[in-house]
Amino acid sequence: MVVVLGACPADDDPAAEPLFPADYTATFREVRPCRRSGDHDLAYVKIWADPIAFEAYSTRTVPFPEGSIVVKEEYANDACTELDGWTVMRREAGFDPAHGDWHWQRVEVGRRVSEDGRLERCQSCHADCGVAPDGHDGTCSVVE
Repeated sequence: MVVVLGACPADDDPAAEPLFPADYTATFREVRPCRRSGDHDLAYVKIWADPIAFEAYSTRTVPFPEGSIVVKEEYANDACTELDGWTVMRREAGFDPAHGDWHWQRVEVGRRVSEDGRLERCQSCHADCGVAPDGHDGTCSVVE
């Protein structure tokens, strides 16, 4: 008699943790109210910046410092009450110097990270961000 035992392989790479805290709305500031977004599958969005990123995001006169976190809440409706998930960017020195050192994530409603790292979709939209104060100088994913 032959017995075959099946087992799930060990997970050598634990799931990535979200780049932003669960209680971000307690310390981050809303920098853009609910509105339709031309990106992110035409979702409705709100944007939040952590205390490190707030000045850079709101004034557009200084680059984003290392450690800056910007969270884009994505919603299914125009009242921004049906949360679909988040897109997050965090500036990390040495993470990806060719793309502005931005670490990107897509996070589902249950805070499961569905995409993590150097996300081409994010980098492509942020590759041409214009010049401050009209553009988002500092959020460019391509360093010239």
